[in-house]
Amino acid sequence: MSGAPASLIHPSRIPNRWVQLIAGIVAMMAIANLQYAWTLFTKPIQAHLHVSLEAVQVTFFIFVALETWLVPFEGFLVDIIGPRFMLGIGSIMVGLGWFGSGKAETINALYFWYGVGGVGAGIVYGGAIGNALKWFPDHRGLCVGLTAGAFGVGTATTIAPIADMLKVSGYQHTFIVWGIIQGVVVLACALFLAKPPVGWTPPNWKAKEAKIRAKVNTSAIDLTPMEMMRQPSFYVIYVMMTMLAFGGLVVTAQLNPMASSYHVDKVIVAFGMTALVLAITVDRLLNGFTRPFWGWVSDNIGRENSIFIAFVLEALAVFALLQFINRPVWFVVLSGLCFFAWGNIFSLFPAITGDLYGKKWATTNYGIVYTAKGVAAAFAGPGAAWLFSKTGSWTKVFWAMIVCDLVAAFMALLWLKPMAARVVRNSEVSLAPSANMAQPIKARGVA
Repeated sequence: MSGAPASLIHPSRIPNRWVQLIAGIVAMMAIANLQYAWTLFTKPIQAHLHVSLEAVQVTFFIFVALETWLVPFEGFLVDIIGPRFMLGIGSIMVGLGWFGSGKAETINALYFWYGVGGVGAGIVYGGAIGNALKWFPDHRGLCVGLTAGAFGVGTATTIAPIADMLKVSGYQHTFIVWGIIQGVVVLACALFLAKPPVGWTPPNWKAKEAKIRAKVNTSAIDLTPMEMMRQPSFYVIYVMMTMLAFGGLVVTAQLNPMASSYHVDKVIVAFGMTALVLAITVDRLLNGFTRPFWGWVSDNIGRENSIFIAFVLEALAVFALLQFINRPVWFVVLSGLCFFAWGNIFSLFPAITGDLYGKKWATTNYGIVYTAKGVAAAFAGPGAAWLFSKTGSWTKVFWAMIVCDLVAAFMALLWLKPMAARVVRNSEVSLAPSANMAQPIKARGVA
């Protein structure tokens, strides 16, 4: 791994890092519908293909599994080759994913084509997040949050026209048209991305580095994926992300069936929108806003403290939603609050991965952590649908979400925080013998 090429792009052709941040944000917005607009398609697909809700939601699990579990390999290619070529490949797969889903006439064909979209979305997601981790060690939480936030908010900008097209033209036509649009947008954004030259640091980095270390547990060295996986802290992070991803993915995948179960899906609430469409719009906006917000908060008070506060808040929001879900206005407000508290895992967990294990292999390392989302999807998609079909109620699903939130929140504060501090101390000890060597930038890893 140490012999990886610096870049396949000459430094003179590397765009400004802020331009790259914007390109990554737009690319993430373009792939958001594959996950966050999915709930609108579940009932039309179920009716057209004559299959059960559980069978339809297997599609969501396959998508998330392939979007997440292949990211370590895809991230390794991004770290080696660079993001431009890889996101170009991803753009084609993203477009084909929805285009093929629109042509699918069997559930197995739908599984295949939506899986293709999942692979493409994983390349785009991992590449854009990894690029932000590498270019912005001085604003890691904020800039990763802005990039991840675009994945959350992207659907909010397009949910209304997609919902309208579904009503007028059907889900198959909607898949085909928006698949083409999304693929083209990602391809255009890919042209602006490139990884930093070897040894690159932000302007005035030495002055900023000490201030950052005073607020955030930040390692002084780069760890390879295998070295990261030998760290006990990695497994704590992985378990926490699995538990926390579960709750938000339940709401993402099951919001339409939930709204239908409690008879609020067709109630007009405001702006001519039903409670369901307005909830999805509000949810996606807050899901996007929360990621840079909590990323910025974590840059100032630490990642572990931010995780604790956010997920105690989410547990309270889920409990309140359980009490008032049959009231259309509260359905909109409280589902939005759930997303505001939940979406930050996609800024805080990549940030803490970069903090503790360095930036050189940041795309690959976070790709491994990100597979936790795929594990959670198995429980949030078909698992939650199965539990609902067996009990006839979403109550037990809500309580599982609450328990996961509270357990992970206290793990962050009481377990991960001291472990992260030990990782930093150990990195400083291992660095000490090489303090006078001739390659200070490589040794310090500009984490």
